[in-house]
Amino acid sequence: MLEQLAKNLVMLKQEFAQAYEGHSHIQELIPISASESFPIDDEHLESLHNFAVKNPIYHNSYEQKIAGILCKVYEGDINEYWLNSIKHGSSCQPFYPTWILSAYIAASIAKSFDYKELVDIGSGDGRIAYCAEILDLQTTSIEIDDVLVELQNTILIATKVNFNPICVDAIEFDYSSLNLTHPVFFIGGLPQMGGDVLATNIIEKISKTSLKKNTGIVFAGTHSKRQLSGNQSEGGWSTLIGKYGLKVIKTTSLPTIWTFDQLVDTPYIYTKFT
Repeated sequence: MLEQLAKNLVMLKQEFAQAYEGHSHIQELIPISASESFPIDDEHLESLHNFAVKNPIYHNSYEQKIAGILCKVYEGDINEYWLNSIKHGSSCQPFYPTWILSAYIAASIAKSFDYKELVDIGSGDGRIAYCAEILDLQTTSIEIDDVLVELQNTILIATKVNFNPICVDAIEFDYSSLNLTHPVFFIGGLPQMGGDVLATNIIEKISKTSLKKNTGIVFAGTHSKRQLSGNQSEGGWSTLIGKYGLKVIKTTSLPTIWTFDQLVDTPYIYTKFT
């Protein structure tokens, strides 16, 4: 069901991209109600809309029927946060979020593999951790940029959903303090933009603990040949996956802010230690 849900969202995004006539810096949509194409729990769907409504990056919303599905379109601007996010020397990628509904699907897939905790590394405005929390996973949202963590706390207070944001350099953080048992780590950052450095550090830390046999790693990749250069497999992550003996258990493409005007979307590569 989740794979079909992801495919339906990709098709909806493609229709939306062709129909969109606005000029906002960012835009995304969420169906207003559950349907055969989007069989989402009503409370979860309400929570996804609530995240957008209470998130200061969105300044406008309106209803529009796309491919026969009534949706709420959210328009916003992340320039202020983008500029601030690149000031950190160890930041792996400027703030460019996935879609809210993509975050929900990505977290749902992680839960389907029976992970109990979700740690989002380089979490931006916390949307993946937020979605994991409403899915009843134990969540930790790690972000180096203090302005983005302040944004996360604003959303946390307004939505009353505590997804545990922590302002810290993920490379320096002591993950044993989280008392994890069966976690999945989401790595925020493409491999070509420093995400490989971040991922390498996290993987090496996990490899030295008893958590190794129970841990999953999810990478956000790209299909762009320009960004991939010579490494075009597994969304650009094949070298690191091979180096650490990770096994790919699922790959799902989902819309993100940075693929709105592209024909292909962002592959999320789910891996585990072998």
